[in-house]
Amino acid sequence: MNQRIAHIALVIKDYDNAIDFYTKKLDFELVEDSKLSEEKRWVLIAPPGAKDCCILLARAVNEEQEKAIGNQTGGRVFLFLFTDDFWRDYNKMLERKVKFIRPPKEEEYGTVAVFEDLYGNLWDLLQPNPSNKGLFIDKAD
Repeated sequence: MNQRIAHIALVIKDYDNAIDFYTKKLDFELVEDSKLSEEKRWVLIAPPGAKDCCILLARAVNEEQEKAIGNQTGGRVFLFLFTDDFWRDYNKMLERKVKFIRPPKEEEYGTVAVFEDLYGNLWDLLQPNPSNKGLFIDKAD
């Protein structure tokens, strides 16, 4: 059997504002932006180099979905952005006014800091420690 997670839906307020944040502040690539109807678009974004999984930007269409914007996980870190150079990306994000709510910290598993996206969802920026291979799945191994 061969399965994989292809997309993760991220509930947003506005397609264009979300595209702008992720592509200009985090250097994500706009993989697809297709109009499905007058109100709905199929918008996929991914970090540079991502091959298996994209984020589907899903605009909230009712009050219940709007309540989830910025808090899809009840205040926990929602997504984990791995990097091959923590300090390069951290400093670039600071220059672009990305809000970090927990400063960089050296942990057993790697260098990590927590930031917010434009809606308040929490993300880890993480450069994994290669000596802790048991903590992370890496297809290169």
